[in-house]
Amino acid sequence: MSDLVIVESPAKAKTIQKYLGPGYEVVASMGHVRDLPENRLSVDIKKGFQPKYEVIKGKEKLVQQLKEAAEESGRVFLATDPDREGEAISWHLAYLLNLSTEDQNRVTFNEITRHGVENGMEHPRCIDKNLVDAQQARRILDRLVGYKLSPFLSQKIRRGLSAGRVQSVAVRIVVDREEEIRAFRPEEYWTIDAKFQPQGSRKQFPAALYGTAEGKLKIENQEQADAILAELENAEFRIVKLKKGTRRKSPAPPFITSTLQQEASRKLGFQARRTMKAAQELYEGVEVEGMGAVGLITYMRTDSLRLSEDAIQDAAAYIRERWGQKYLPDTPRHFKTRANAQDGHEAIRPTMPGISPDRVKASLTSDQYKLYKLIWERFIACQMANCLQSTTQADIQGGKYLFKASGYTVTFDGYTALYEEGRDDEEAAGGALPPLEQDMPLKKKELKGNQHFTQPPPRYTEASLIKALEENGIGRPSTYAATISTITSRAYVVREGKALKPTELGEVITKLMRERFPKIVNIKFTAQVEKELDEVQSGKADWVQTLDEFYTDFEKTLKTAKAEMEGVKIQLKEDETDIICEKCGRRMVIKTGRYGRFIACPGYPECKNIKKLVEENGADCPKCGGRVVIKKTKKGRVFYGCSNYPNCDFVSWDEPTLEKCPRCGKTLLRKKGKKPKLYCVTPDCGFEKPEDPEGGGE
Repeated sequence: MSDLVIVESPAKAKTIQKYLGPGYEVVASMGHVRDLPENRLSVDIKKGFQPKYEVIKGKEKLVQQLKEAAEESGRVFLATDPDREGEAISWHLAYLLNLSTEDQNRVTFNEITRHGVENGMEHPRCIDKNLVDAQQARRILDRLVGYKLSPFLSQKIRRGLSAGRVQSVAVRIVVDREEEIRAFRPEEYWTIDAKFQPQGSRKQFPAALYGTAEGKLKIENQEQADAILAELENAEFRIVKLKKGTRRKSPAPPFITSTLQQEASRKLGFQARRTMKAAQELYEGVEVEGMGAVGLITYMRTDSLRLSEDAIQDAAAYIRERWGQKYLPDTPRHFKTRANAQDGHEAIRPTMPGISPDRVKASLTSDQYKLYKLIWERFIACQMANCLQSTTQADIQGGKYLFKASGYTVTFDGYTALYEEGRDDEEAAGGALPPLEQDMPLKKKELKGNQHFTQPPPRYTEASLIKALEENGIGRPSTYAATISTITSRAYVVREGKALKPTELGEVITKLMRERFPKIVNIKFTAQVEKELDEVQSGKADWVQTLDEFYTDFEKTLKTAKAEMEGVKIQLKEDETDIICEKCGRRMVIKTGRYGRFIACPGYPECKNIKKLVEENGADCPKCGGRVVIKKTKKGRVFYGCSNYPNCDFVSWDEPTLEKCPRCGKTLLRKKGKKPKLYCVTPDCGFEKPEDPEGGGE
């Protein structure tokens, strides 16, 4: 009689089956099997927030098959993912399969390799009820907020709206930044920039005016800049202070969930959901030529920077073989995990550091390869020696004014031979300065004033929003992908290139939430709730009491809001169109129904006129001159077509622009990518050109 091992996904089951061999049957639960049903609250608040779980619709047959397999097996091991969610799935499985939670039937695998699987099977334990209670508390808390607050928003603003404990705060962060940008008033300032040439050298180098011996100088307008330039016209310049040194740059730590999502966004252009999908596949196992099914990375939901000693030694062996001993630090690197991290798993790393990305490239999809390469390089680099730079800083005097110049040269590339961390705000690259000496006279080659204006803070990108959520303790890294997906799919936030911008709907909801439910969108309060859930997980707090403390205040606030806003309906400007209802003469509005957005007469129920919503992008069809309309596939991917369809069959993934072809006069299309371009689709024309970034390119 075989022992039964239940995991979450078929891919993971296949990989683990290979390592366990005969005597075990490995099957998949396909994720959650029991949950709160979607069509009702399913929480008995009066009976201590007792949840009313049901088998998920459509999984009844699968559950029956699992029951039969369990009855025909020897021991049953629950091997779902090693986190709160996985612990809860195992608990639900134990209930459905009649397994005792007191038995040591729970096993976890930090990595899906032979060592990881065998080690997990050798150390079974009981289901951790604290982990389960923390997950239950989070699930019920989010259900209470969603099911109590969403109908209120739908009634006051627009049908079909939703609110969430984490998503509402995420939208608020984006809205707050937009309000900062609107309130920003640019201030003019000037810089004096120079280029100097040392005696005996042909190389020029840049320097910028710092001020005088009294301190830094602020130049507020052109008159001040011109006056300084006039004073410097005949000045002699020389180096009055020279400072040389060595700068050591250390590598970034290995990835945790949030930093992986941020870096994949910066370097690969991946949205968080895409990143986590590829990471899940790499963790569960892929078929690698010559190796069979193998998990290539450790568990991807973690906020710990801990690394196993075996992994560190394997990385050192690879570095030594490929680059030599000098690329290893004096002692292996260990990284300190932040205070509020769970530290339940290692950092995200390759399970076998010796397997380079090139070795498995042919066996991986494009997304899997790109993400594995990123994870592998980050991990190997974190165990490499520092990058050493020789730095030079020069103070240059001209009359009473002081200029400063700085530069560096790399004397040892260290970890940068493999990898450097991306940045949201790219720093200007410093170049090498020519040989300079104390009191060296310099020849002025260029001196000019440049006008600048202070800039507003940038809009959040997906990477910087994830960073803000993490820094403020909002949600958990494993929830960020779903949170961002929710706020964009519900049109509370839209993407403009890489930037996230709130819609009017998002701003109106946030304003209402600030006024009526300040705690729900309060960043510090939401972070405190996360801390309380962590205390439930560690056994320091009771989950029912935690829920009761939250809900008592929430219920009172909701009751007050309903009473004070009775009969109030908030109108959105963005819902109004220029289309006049031909039946009653009113200006028609955009509404959202169960099948999406449509145009309707606001005079309902007296006037029931409705129309299909067609969004135009403003360009002319390059085939017939009709209007270009924006369409979407069933999966939500945007494409473009002609409003004269079916008489005109123009269709394109590339966006038609307002620019016309200089050769044939037809509409040019925009091809996105690393090198965006505009091109003409007219047969026999063939015109194309690189897109001017100032002309609207991303």
